[in-house]
Amino acid sequence: MRFFFFLVFVYFYLFSIAQINPSSNENTTTQPLLQKMKQGDFYFLWGYTRCAYSKSDIHFVDHSNTYYPATGKYHDYDFTIYDAKAKDRSDFNQIKDVINITIPQFVARVGYFFNNKKDFGIEINYDHAKYVVTNYQKVRVKGSFNGQYVDKDTLLDPDKFLHFEHTDGANFLMLNFIKRWKVYEISNKFNFGMIFKSGLGVVYPRTDVTMLGTRLNNNWHVAGYIGGIESGIRVEFLKYGVFEFTGKGSYANYTNVLVLGKGNGKANHHFYAGQLTMTIGAKF
Repeated sequence: MRFFFFLVFVYFYLFSIAQINPSSNENTTTQPLLQKMKQGDFYFLWGYTRCAYSKSDIHFVDHSNTYYPATGKYHDYDFTIYDAKAKDRSDFNQIKDVINITIPQFVARVGYFFNNKKDFGIEINYDHAKYVVTNYQKVRVKGSFNGQYVDKDTLLDPDKFLHFEHTDGANFLMLNFIKRWKVYEISNKFNFGMIFKSGLGVVYPRTDVTMLGTRLNNNWHVAGYIGGIESGIRVEFLKYGVFEFTGKGSYANYTNVLVLGKGNGKANHHFYAGQLTMTIGAKF
């Protein structure tokens, strides 16, 4: 949610700069830059996405001997679950009014096309993706619990052992370089074309984890990095309208996920993600 308002702020800030009309008394070094920005195109897009994820090895560690109310004991652990399956959670049924539009897997893009035929540009690309490890699947668990080594197949029972998800967002925030190809155009009223995006960024999850019956929904924080490419169709219509339908492939590495453990509990994992995204918005 906070990322959405941040993107909106950046968009309108840049748009306001671009609308400045430099007078003859202004600094001549700033005038060419402002003139170029006025000749380019800003745009803002909003939409929703569906995601699919590769299997992931997830490593959990906490040596602070944390007390778990559900078991009434102190626990120390350092283990890995292997080839864990995960899925998204679209939550499209939660869109009941304008207030709830940020509950599902929404996406937002703020971009700017430069003045070289307006075909190259940059974009801030944010995906509120959700990542949920599937309950009751059988995984291999290797590591130690309270000093005892384990190596066995284990059922991911959310009540007795473990549940793990990034559902207040796996949250992919990227800076993309973009390229557009216009395939069919009618003046400035309509054009149909292709769009390609490539970029890097950070992951900013809020991780909800339940271990040994004790649950903790952690704070948002920068937990790693992401890189990916995105491509699809882009339609510009009625002079200001923009529509995109794209597919995206990315690699996300969560190097520092917060879990239970007196502030010292950590997890790390990485996975590949595939997305289909539909957005609509406006350009100026």
